[in-house]
Amino acid sequence: MTEDERRTTDRRRSARSKKTPSVLRPPSSVIWIAETLFDALGLRMTYAAERVLYETRTEHQHLVLFEHKLFGKMLMLDGATQVASRDEFIYHEMMTHVPLFAHGGAREVLIVGGGDCGIAEEVLKHKGVRLTQVEIDAAVVEFAKEHFPEFAGPVLSDPRFDLVIDDGMRFVAATDRRFDVIIVDSTDPQGPGAVLFTYDFYVGCKRCLRPGGVLVTQNGVPFLQPDELVASLRHFHKLFADAACYVAAVPTYVGGHMAMGWASDDRRLRALAAEVIAQRYAAAGSFPTRYWTPAVHCAAFALPRFIAEHVERARRG
Repeated sequence: MTEDERRTTDRRRSARSKKTPSVLRPPSSVIWIAETLFDALGLRMTYAAERVLYETRTEHQHLVLFEHKLFGKMLMLDGATQVASRDEFIYHEMMTHVPLFAHGGAREVLIVGGGDCGIAEEVLKHKGVRLTQVEIDAAVVEFAKEHFPEFAGPVLSDPRFDLVIDDGMRFVAATDRRFDVIIVDSTDPQGPGAVLFTYDFYVGCKRCLRPGGVLVTQNGVPFLQPDELVASLRHFHKLFADAACYVAAVPTYVGGHMAMGWASDDRRLRALAAEVIAQRYAAAGSFPTRYWTPAVHCAAFALPRFIAEHVERARRG
């Protein structure tokens, strides 16, 4: 090695040594908040919080809201990311507009969960609907009023919106009301959200769906949570003529594509052409969206092979 080569190598080593400590030992003034949902897999996503805006333990769950440099306001419940102001539009639009435009004539919509009111805001963009939302934890709704007024404000003041503080499982098993679309905006299957992934809960959803209705569910990230998706779809196959899922890419939901479960007795709804969806969108006023489009709507049902294999595994039982 020449003297010039030796000096170049020394400079590179010196540069690396100066960068490494900032990675391994972050400044003590930074507050790091970890998503612990995937601890059993040996995986954590940790966020540097610029400040903690709110933290409490409600009757049902631990809640923390903090400000992040990239993702804005982030809400975690029991160590799982629920919503981030930077990318919330992806999840909320896809959970809402896919079932509503696929149905094409929904008048009564039910949301189970969704206390932050993000999905409710999207549902109410469809002018002909009446919306009922069942949330188990009143504290989450009160929290949303203060910290997510961009969602909660318009929703709670809309006369078409009816908020019911109740257990979702109990509501779908007992209500005498019937719905065209049911959207299950649950947490992951832990804590109070666990019951919303059971066969008995889906039986309740089926009993209060009108003929030709659509049920959509939050079913996690199949790359990390395949069993969650498979279990729900196995239940769907026992209850509905059509059981499947569609996907979206949500940056703060770690692990790749997020799956939304789909169930209906009308097999045609999942295979509508983009032109039909576009006509329905135009009739609804072509309100602004940031992720959902008629083309994305249809493409979302085209699954990567590894996810399609999970769907097939569920079909086989």
